[in-house]
Amino acid sequence: MKFGLFFEHQVPRPWAVDDDRRVLTEALEQIELADRLGFDTAWVVEHHFLEEYSHSSAPDVFLGAASQRTKKIRLGHGIVHLLPAINHPARVAERVSTLDLLSGGRVEFGTGEGSASTELDAFGIDPIDKRAMWEEGLRVALRCMTETPFTGFAGEHVRMPPRNVVPKPAQQPHPPIWVACSRRETIHLAAQKGIGALAFAFFDPEEARHWVDDYYATLEAEGVPIGDAVNANVACVTSFFCHADAAEAVRRGADGSNFIGYSLGHYYVFGRNKPGMGDLWAEYHERRSEQGFDPEAVALAAASPDRLGARSVTEGGTSGLRGAIGTPDQVRAYLRRYEDCGVDEIILSCAGGRNRHEHIMETLELFARDVMPEFVDREGRRQAEKAARLAPVIDAVMARKPVGDHPPADPDYEIPAYPRLDADREESEKFHGWLDRYAERVAAGEDVSKRLA
Repeated sequence: MKFGLFFEHQVPRPWAVDDDRRVLTEALEQIELADRLGFDTAWVVEHHFLEEYSHSSAPDVFLGAASQRTKKIRLGHGIVHLLPAINHPARVAERVSTLDLLSGGRVEFGTGEGSASTELDAFGIDPIDKRAMWEEGLRVALRCMTETPFTGFAGEHVRMPPRNVVPKPAQQPHPPIWVACSRRETIHLAAQKGIGALAFAFFDPEEARHWVDDYYATLEAEGVPIGDAVNANVACVTSFFCHADAAEAVRRGADGSNFIGYSLGHYYVFGRNKPGMGDLWAEYHERRSEQGFDPEAVALAAASPDRLGARSVTEGGTSGLRGAIGTPDQVRAYLRRYEDCGVDEIILSCAGGRNRHEHIMETLELFARDVMPEFVDREGRRQAEKAARLAPVIDAVMARKPVGDHPPADPDYEIPAYPRLDADREESEKFHGWLDRYAERVAAGEDVSKRLA
């Protein structure tokens, strides 16, 4: 398996003046270290207005900074909101391509549609339309990356005339495409579109087997690529903290990991958000047991000889998110179960809540030293076996791509500058002549600024 890191840029209240800068700076330092240690990917979310839960509203800017401080680690959008009301697909293509060039071809292009009312309502999006918006946005963004020129699109949610969108990405035909998946239905959709499944859900490894089996069976039987290449991969997010002492791993990591779960529930399920006036961190600590996100439950379960699970449950009925929180031996055994189920990448989430920067750096170093090597040793063989097994499947999937996905360019299409357009409308040969002479003078190096004035 491959290993990635997951960043929400959480900033719990109460806020100090420097908190946002500190969180971003620490995340860059963590990614720098992960790059040196051999982690495969750093995934960064995009969210808007989700106070405390995620202050990652400009991931392309953050990843641009990360691209200049790293050499090998791949930079994952996890995800770009591809609803045109939030991000126009041409602008997405421009930003992703620029990041791909700056990073030397290291971008993973994760996409999604979002489902929080705080975000969608702010941009005037009807949740009923968001799946169709995502698909149109993704199709147009990919065509903008691959067509010279983009030949235009007239859909229900995106209308754009022909333009040559520049620059083009370093990775050809485009960076690997993913979609965020919180339900099995979306994993099925990912396989149907020939793109990777980013499973942002906390489940036990054995549950992942059904998701993985369904993904690859659907890809083979129904896959029709939305892009010009197939990205056949399933990745899963899990809570993570590693320490030589299991109780200390829980003490350092469980509170932050559970805050991710609670704040996620607040914005997506049970909360009432008051912009600028809430205190989600205080609410979490007041209500965490009754909502089922209780680090004490994880702590009580830490001494249990049972193997790790996504949730820890005590006799009293409270529960907490645990995942890969424990000793190197416990974490290794937990992750092997994902590997056995065919998961391609585990994305480790440890930068949550008020988890301390120095503890995160220590856990990354311990994991890279004591857990990762055996998985790295197996990865080359696993990749080769997978590539051989999927080669005929991917060939069949690519053969199903409709020719009409890339409409031909109109050779007569042109975009006149506004003065030239005025001359066309007025049918003024005199104006056209003036514009022609103006072009000749500019070409000859004449200073035409006074003429413009």
